[in-house]
Amino acid sequence: MKTRSIGTTTVSEIGLGGMPMSIEGRPDEARSIATIHGALDAGITLIDTADAYLLEPGETGHNERLIATALSSYDGDTSDVLVATKGGHLRPGDGDWTIDSSPTHLRSACDASLRALGVDAIGLYQLHRPDPEVDYADSLGAMRSLYDDGKVRMIGISNATIAQIQQAQDIIGDALVSVQNQFSPAYRASEAELRFCGEQGLAFLPWSPFGGISKAGDLGSSFAAFAEVAVAHDVSPQQVCLAWLLAKGGHVVPIPGASRPETITDSARAGELQLTDDELAHLDASS
Repeated sequence: MKTRSIGTTTVSEIGLGGMPMSIEGRPDEARSIATIHGALDAGITLIDTADAYLLEPGETGHNERLIATALSSYDGDTSDVLVATKGGHLRPGDGDWTIDSSPTHLRSACDASLRALGVDAIGLYQLHRPDPEVDYADSLGAMRSLYDDGKVRMIGISNATIAQIQQAQDIIGDALVSVQNQFSPAYRASEAELRFCGEQGLAFLPWSPFGGISKAGDLGSSFAAFAEVAVAHDVSPQQVCLAWLLAKGGHVVPIPGASRPETITDSARAGELQLTDDELAHLDASS
């Protein structure tokens, strides 16, 4: 598989989003581990998770522990795998999502993620979402402190505007390497942030690239252009979507979620798909 860079770290150009393996509709642990192993077999070396990916009360860190189990049980070499996790979001297990990006919470969340992943330092630690009750500068300062303390090797931010990215650059400095925002055929409001990251040398990680867990399978029927291009190349609309995202810049690293080995294996082949300029323009114009 071709590679791209997050900071000074080389990763596969397609990552694996772990969320579907821990929330509503999640598979059993055996299938989840098989999905992660399938991603590794396909050459994927970026796995994205968060402490808030869970279903039941008391499961904070469920997805992180699942990934740690899958990596430790894999027969091959995992030394080049970058696990990216996030802190600042909460999900008590009752279906609600809340936010706590206070410095106190981020420090405790980072420590809990270190334990869940079973590592001495987190490869990429991301501020999950700005907290309207907390000064963003305070949250960013806490992230920088975690880096200074050696608990994280790189820092990312998620769900951020250009102004917030610039603020993060000022406070975090070169330790800031990535931005993770929603981007898909259905949601393109982060196009300006995607371009800005390319100009600034920051990786851009589109989350929910297929439009969300419940809509991923309907991408082709919802967006005819993606289905048309898929038929022309004899591939899935999801592969077309990922190839379209990759074509938006060498700094773009999509992280499609998966809960079955065959879906992440299909996604991993997106880098082999070469779309023409006319096809890309057709996809850009689709709605």
